[in-house]
Amino acid sequence: MSLEFVLTVAGVAVALLVLRLVLPGLPAKRFARRLTPLDVGLTVVGVLGLILHCASMFFRPLVAAIPGSSNVISQISSMGSASIIWFAVPALLVVVGLRRQHWVALILLAGSLLAVGITMYNGTALSTHLDTIFAAGVTIAATVFLLSAPPWHREPTPTPTATR
Repeated sequence: MSLEFVLTVAGVAVALLVLRLVLPGLPAKRFARRLTPLDVGLTVVGVLGLILHCASMFFRPLVAAIPGSSNVISQISSMGSASIIWFAVPALLVVVGLRRQHWVALILLAGSLLAVGITMYNGTALSTHLDTIFAAGVTIAATVFLLSAPPWHREPTPTPTATR
């Protein structure tokens, strides 16, 4: 995984956020679901866990700069049961955090994270694994920025229509 790859994924996420901020129709009321503070917390912790897992695999010196991280890096890099847990728990937290979103988005999200896990642990080519990481990152960002309403968002109360 190169820095260019990371910047591309981040750039797509930022572009989706900008779309959200610029286009008044986003998120579409028909598909939007409000996140609770717990949902936001679970999603953020899950995404940070997934970033830690990827960074431990591809950017070890960066993670090693964090005091006490050597044990975590070795567990994740071992590709054994501990590494699977270090991936599966954050992935599940993201899915649980975004569980209220449209069912199609949730299926795409779960499927893309499952594909990341499968390609990581079954010996698939690195390029295929990176493609699944890219797809999962874009799916998470799209779900959060294009479908989710923040916890403080309240649906406006419908105004009664005048009768004639």
